[in-house]
Amino acid sequence: MMRVCVKLQVRPELLEEYRERHAPVWPEMLAEIAAAGRRNYSLFLAPDGELIGYYETDDDDAAQAYLAASPIAARWEAEMARFFVGLDGRPDQAAPTLPEVFHLEDQLPTSGLQNESSAS
Repeated sequence: MMRVCVKLQVRPELLEEYRERHAPVWPEMLAEIAAAGRRNYSLFLAPDGELIGYYETDDDDAAQAYLAASPIAARWEAEMARFFVGLDGRPDQAAPTLPEVFHLEDQLPTSGLQNESSAS
């Protein structure tokens, strides 16, 4: 399983509309995200427009390819593109990813603390 984090910048003047467009997302787009193999997907939006996305997947290349070929995702991303600053291409395909530098569950087994934390 891969954990993927992306970072984008939403145009400050469009923050409220961006929030509204995600409450709720089109049901057919939700189905495409799930069919692509993305799970535990969240978006976090800061007051200044910084957007952080997180999801888990077994194969991010396959998920990206699935969504790139999806007419539903293409329509959604075409509508979403205007919200972002400095992005060249579809948001779902061009969003820069952030490298993971720490994950608690990866380090607990070798820390000697796992037994203590699971006893709490």
